[in-house]
Amino acid sequence: MLPASIQITGEMLSAAEVQDICESLKEDGVRLLSVRGCQLSDRDFGRICRSVAESHSLAQLNLNLGVVSCINRTRQLADALKGNRSLQTLFLHGCPLLDAGLVTLNVALSTHPALVSLDLGDCMLGDEALALICGMLPPDGAKSGNASCMLSWQHKISEHANILPYCAGLRELTLSANPGISFKGWSRLSIAVAHSSQLRVLNLDYNPLGDQIAGMLAVAVASSRTLEVLDLEGTGLSNQSAQVFLDMVENYPTSLRVLVLAENNISPELQQQICDLLSEGEEDDREAPPLRTGPTSRSVLVPIRDKYQPISDKYQPPTWLPHSSKG
Repeated sequence: MLPASIQITGEMLSAAEVQDICESLKEDGVRLLSVRGCQLSDRDFGRICRSVAESHSLAQLNLNLGVVSCINRTRQLADALKGNRSLQTLFLHGCPLLDAGLVTLNVALSTHPALVSLDLGDCMLGDEALALICGMLPPDGAKSGNASCMLSWQHKISEHANILPYCAGLRELTLSANPGISFKGWSRLSIAVAHSSQLRVLNLDYNPLGDQIAGMLAVAVASSRTLEVLDLEGTGLSNQSAQVFLDMVENYPTSLRVLVLAENNISPELQQQICDLLSEGEEDDREAPPLRTGPTSRSVLVPIRDKYQPISDKYQPPTWLPHSSKG
């Protein structure tokens, strides 16, 4: 029997329902588990975490919208990730983790052998958390087994970044709506992105970035050989930022294929020019055979995330969007 999907949204989970979920996880009968916005007791949350640790089939886990609601649950999730070896995608969007939560999760996230997609949008993160996240983006040359290179990078990134040499590195990262991150934190992320040998998708929508930080991100994008999607929706940008990105895609080779600039003070003409240039690059790539850098298509789930909603709409049901549909 092929592993199935369990997707429940916004419900109160009974002990019997949790028992069914746990049994399916232990029997390797679940590939995607989503309890997005659900309410359950601390005891039942712990039961699910222990079953996640034992599962060999689970590839995608969605705990969005407050399911990980306290530091005790964060510790239970960290223990689950240390035991699990199959998870590829983890969604924690809208969980109040704070920096302390990322400190608790850091080792489990950094050393997980399969995790490549992480959503930490609207998690109330600050600079300390971002320093740890930067450590999950290993630089060029930090290959498996290259301990001296990795340890050197750890020292440069953060004294807290306890990353082991076999960390695979994230390919998709969402940090939407974390306004507590400072200019210094975003600068650190820009450097990490510029040197990351893995990252394909970066979602920074609804952060108060402004033109100065956007300029640093443009340099990071130009330096990256892998970044294909950058979401800067609602980040306080102006035509100045758009002009920088236009110059970049017009005059320099880049892997970027999707740049989201909606809900910024940017003229439609500039946005269209950038979109047209990126589309031309995508057409050129179709003429060449695709580069296979990740797991086989049979093992990959289409990532979906909660697109951050403005405060006035926060309690309306958000829409799940696959990244491939954005642009």
